[in-house]
Amino acid sequence: MKLVLSLALLAASAFAQNAAIGYPPQGLSVSPGSSLTVQVERPNSLTGSEEVAVVIGIQSCPGTPCISPADYMGRILYNGPFNPQYHENYNPPYENFTVQIPSSTASGTALLGVAHVTLVGAGFSPWLETLNRTITIS
Repeated sequence: MKLVLSLALLAASAFAQNAAIGYPPQGLSVSPGSSLTVQVERPNSLTGSEEVAVVIGIQSCPGTPCISPADYMGRILYNGPFNPQYHENYNPPYENFTVQIPSSTASGTALLGVAHVTLVGAGFSPWLETLNRTITIS
């Protein structure tokens, strides 16, 4: 019984560490070569954690299904530290990243992927999650 309870608590603490993409909204239209702000939110949690990094990538997939960022990040637009902060009292802590959409990106559907790496819990176990947002290249 203790093992089941321990596993449930571990799973709950891991899911409490989830990040979210606050911006861009689903389906936003952007032009090749333009700048895009990607907002990565990191809600507070009762579980201790230490942020490590985020990776932001884009894959162009007009006319074909996009591949999950867990399997393919596409072209890397940002790879570096993640330090979410409070900016407004009605939003969770977040960090904005300004990335450049490659000018060679084909028009049509594209998938913006975010990989979030953090250390969680008292023993700082590694935690990796991937997020995605579909945008349109026009």
